[in-house]
Amino acid sequence: MNRIPDLNVLAAFAAVARHQSFRKAAEERGVSASALSHTVRGLEEQMNQRLLNRTTRSVTLTAAGEQLFTQIVPSLTAIHQAVNDLENSGRAVYGTLRLNMPHSAAQLLIAPILSDYHRLYPAVRLEIIADDRLTDIVRQGCDAGIRFGQSLQPEMIAVAVGNAQQFSVVASADYLRRYGEPEVPEALLSHRCIGRVFPSGKCYQWEFLRDGRVFTVAVPGHLALSHESMIRSQVLEGNGIAYVYRSLIEDEINSGTLQEILTAWLPPPEQFYLYYYGRRQVPAALKKLIELLRA
Repeated sequence: MNRIPDLNVLAAFAAVARHQSFRKAAEERGVSASALSHTVRGLEEQMNQRLLNRTTRSVTLTAAGEQLFTQIVPSLTAIHQAVNDLENSGRAVYGTLRLNMPHSAAQLLIAPILSDYHRLYPAVRLEIIADDRLTDIVRQGCDAGIRFGQSLQPEMIAVAVGNAQQFSVVASADYLRRYGEPEVPEALLSHRCIGRVFPSGKCYQWEFLRDGRVFTVAVPGHLALSHESMIRSQVLEGNGIAYVYRSLIEDEINSGTLQEILTAWLPPPEQFYLYYYGRRQVPAALKKLIELLRA
C-alpha cells in the first residue's frame, strides 16, 4: 500500500488544480513553477495515476485528478482554518477572508460596511471576488459567498444578510414622452429595453407576478450589459427601460429623474444570504463580517 502523500504535496496539487496554472499556483505558494511541477509529478508517481493533462497552453484535471481534488479540498480548508482559529484564539482578528458574490451584492451589501469593517479589524485582508456566475466557493478556495436563496449550493449554512432587495422597472421621463408607457409586462416586447447579460452569455428574463404566480418576459434588449453601473447610466440617458435594484436608483426615483412603471406587476423583494460550507470551522474574520452585515 502506498504511504499517504505529504499534506504540503496535496496542497500544492490543489493549488495547481484550482488555478489550472503552474505559474499562478507557484506565485501563490512562493515557489518556482518548475519546483511545483516536480512536486506534482512526484505525487502522480506515488499515486500511480495521471492527475493533470499538461499542454503548452493549459493545465486541466484528468478524471482521477478531479476525484482527488474534489475530495481533498474540504479537508485541506478545514485543517487550514482549524490552525488559524487556534492561532487566533484570544488574539485580534486577522488573516485573509475571501468572498465570492455577484456585483450587485458587492455594491449593495459589502461596499457600505467596508470602512467600518476595516476600522474594527484592520489586520484582516478582505478579498472580494465579484462574479455573476454561480461559483462553487469550495472549489474556488473561498471562505463564503453571497447569493439569493434559490441559487445556494447544497451542504451550505446560509445566513440572511442585509435588507430584502426589491426590483424596479424604470425609464427616464424623456423616454416615456417619446415612446409611451407600457401598461402590462407583455407591452415591453415593443419597447427598447436595456437587458442584463451574464458571463455565460445568457440574458436575464425579467420577472413579474400575475395571479400570485411568477412569469418571465424575454425583453428585446437593443443593449445587453453585465454591470449595474452601466445599466444605470444608460437608463438615465434615456436609452431604454431597465429592470434594476430599486435601492440603486432610489434617489433618481425620488427626484423624478427616473419614473417607476409596472409597479403592480412586480414580485416581492428577494433576500440575499451569506453562505459557507457547513463542514468547516467558521473563521473569526467571517463571524465578525456576518455580525456587521446583520447589525
